[in-house]
Amino acid sequence: MKLSKSSCCGPRKPRPKKRAAMNPDVGLEAIEHLGGVEFLSRHIPEEKDLIEQSRRYHALSDPLRLTILSLLRDQPLCVCVINRFMHLAGSKLSYHLNILKESGLIEGEYHGNWIIYSLTEQGRLFVE
Repeated sequence: MKLSKSSCCGPRKPRPKKRAAMNPDVGLEAIEHLGGVEFLSRHIPEEKDLIEQSRRYHALSDPLRLTILSLLRDQPLCVCVINRFMHLAGSKLSYHLNILKESGLIEGEYHGNWIIYSLTEQGRLFVE
């Protein structure tokens, strides 16, 4: 006696239907209706703004850096306090702090031999 797959493994699920490929002319017509390629290009931010935004997203993409931002939410902290909590090698912590500084999310202020880190206004937006 030969068993069919449907009786052995349960009923087969119907396959989703393939969508027809969109005609490129339809997309062009929609763009022209909005004002053309010029309209689209006016809504793209300047390259320097895109680079800044990209840096910010990169900085926010790592859990260690998000933890540092959370630590700085309530008050500025010395790098030694941040390191006491993070348990990272100094070079690794420095790397993450530099990424956060370059992205404009934190700033460091020298007090003698120490650097006190705090959130910038931009950084505060991401932790509240």
